[in-house]
Amino acid sequence: MSPRRSLVLAAASALAVVVATGTATASEQVPSDVTAMAIKQVAGGLKEAWAVDFLPDGTALFTEKDSKKIRKIDKAGKVSDVQTVPGVSVTKEAGLLGLAVSPKYAQDQTVFIYYTSGSDNRIAKLKLGETPQPILTGIPRGAQYHQGGRIKFGPDGYLYAGTGDAKNSANAQNKNSLGGKILRITADGKPAPGNPFGNAVYSYGHRNVQGLTWVGDQLYSSEIGESTYDELNKIDAGKNYGWPKCEGNCDVAGMTNPVKQWPTSSATPSGIAFYQGKLYMAALKGGTYKLDTNGSGGKIYTQLGRTRDEVAGPDGQLWVVTPSAIHTADGN
Repeated sequence: MSPRRSLVLAAASALAVVVATGTATASEQVPSDVTAMAIKQVAGGLKEAWAVDFLPDGTALFTEKDSKKIRKIDKAGKVSDVQTVPGVSVTKEAGLLGLAVSPKYAQDQTVFIYYTSGSDNRIAKLKLGETPQPILTGIPRGAQYHQGGRIKFGPDGYLYAGTGDAKNSANAQNKNSLGGKILRITADGKPAPGNPFGNAVYSYGHRNVQGLTWVGDQLYSSEIGESTYDELNKIDAGKNYGWPKCEGNCDVAGMTNPVKQWPTSSATPSGIAFYQGKLYMAALKGGTYKLDTNGSGGKIYTQLGRTRDEVAGPDGQLWVVTPSAIHTADGN
């Protein structure tokens, strides 16, 4: 039986089990518009794949956290190495993490990466095959955990980065620290014009930001909680998202509540994408959340297990990244 056919049957079986047993929790009910479909694997045997983005010709670039490699998938489906990034430190959550292709790639041939060094987390830019040049250093790193790592260019042309608190929760409320934040910078690593505090910080009070996406001009993020709630947040400049005083909804003055919260036992969110009118949020507890902008919806693609990133591809497909493989799908 082909892998494609097997995935169709697996998806259908998973849906059938939920319908027959009613065992899914309220937060994980299969959305009404979900049907079983084939998911095509385009790369396998990967070493902690973490992020994917695309060159103007449709070539997919992706990072492997543990191998420290930037790799590519050409339009014919061939997977090959681009380069190994020097100076990367790998621990449980540290390594080669985010990747973003310059929106001006046709002119500057530049790619941006977020990675952990021996002393910090940092953002660098490079031309493929050349040595990365750090543009923002000093993002706090944890010994093992809470590195953040997602980077995306926003519709305003600036580079946004989600960081972790580096297992020091005080970083999240310190507006002079780069930890526990969403950052907004220029392609040279400088604070973007209009930032609320005159530095690189765009929003604060975050524990460990893992996903960034936009619905029009509105930024949304996904964030891993400690032991109670994970969050989907609607991000506005200068707002405080509560950590460590709040995890999930709270009534503390000055704190911004999430759009949606989930028990940490069911979500552990990672990358997020807006695709065909829905938010798709990866979940390290398994599957992908298909949501509206109010956070209503449930899990699909549970047969893939842990999912790390979701990206709307230039080919019109949803790219779903797991630690060991990359798939394309139609979002249903």
